[in-house]
Amino acid sequence: MLSYRHAFHAGNHADVLKHAVQSLILEALCAKDKGFCYIDTHAGAGGYALAHEWTQKKAEYLGGIAPLWQQREQWPALAGYFAAIQAMNDGDRLDYYPGSPKVAEHFQRPQDRLVLMELHNNEVDNLRQNLRRDGVAIHHRDGFEGLVGLLPPTPRRGLVLIDPPYELKEDYHRVADTLAKAHKRWPIGIYAVWYPLLAKQVDRSTGLKQALARCGFEQVLCAELGVGRQADDFGMHGSGMVVLNPPWKLEQQLSQLLPRLTAALALDPQASWKLEWLNG
Repeated sequence: MLSYRHAFHAGNHADVLKHAVQSLILEALCAKDKGFCYIDTHAGAGGYALAHEWTQKKAEYLGGIAPLWQQREQWPALAGYFAAIQAMNDGDRLDYYPGSPKVAEHFQRPQDRLVLMELHNNEVDNLRQNLRRDGVAIHHRDGFEGLVGLLPPTPRRGLVLIDPPYELKEDYHRVADTLAKAHKRWPIGIYAVWYPLLAKQVDRSTGLKQALARCGFEQVLCAELGVGRQADDFGMHGSGMVVLNPPWKLEQQLSQLLPRLTAALALDPQASWKLEWLNG
């Protein structure tokens, strides 16, 4: 259960989608001077060295952030996302990639608070090394259980990112169950859920989206990006983000962004994207 290490996949196409959406939401929260709380249920190590042997084993970033980084001036809508990456690197070099905690740290102001949870022993130690600053609380605990226990947060506005590894099929059920409980404790929060798009025999994304649409939130926006065809038996061809209580401009932003991202990251002609309301 605790074998997953995100370093093997750092900076891949799924990270691009996840962190682009995360950045757009955080930018919306920063539009007001009032503080916000960012909660990360599966924080991982916080940031990743792209030269690390684990990252180099698959080098998935070469098909994700690497080509976009070379063209970042052509993506003004993602300026905040690229600024978070730039904060970890020197000049034009791409030596490090931020996990979601480091992306959130880039947007954090003195009035904002970060709450990060990680259950893996080694990863939580790395997280503590990578995020040493005021206004950051790190918990060595199960993120699903921890989220419900920490709600409602202070400040009362903010974003929760839920990004489990989905190594166990129970994770899908726990995501929906946790969101239903979270809605009762903090119905005004913004919640962003990442999920993989897998081969036909093992893909559970449809059931997850249906369950999230029933959690009690009035607005549930879903964005998906597939870089290639869906295999029958093995592999991840894309990923999705479900945003519950999305900022009001997010749909418009993603409708313009997703087609370009899909074209830029496509591995074959069957690459595709989708943007839809799940309960409207």
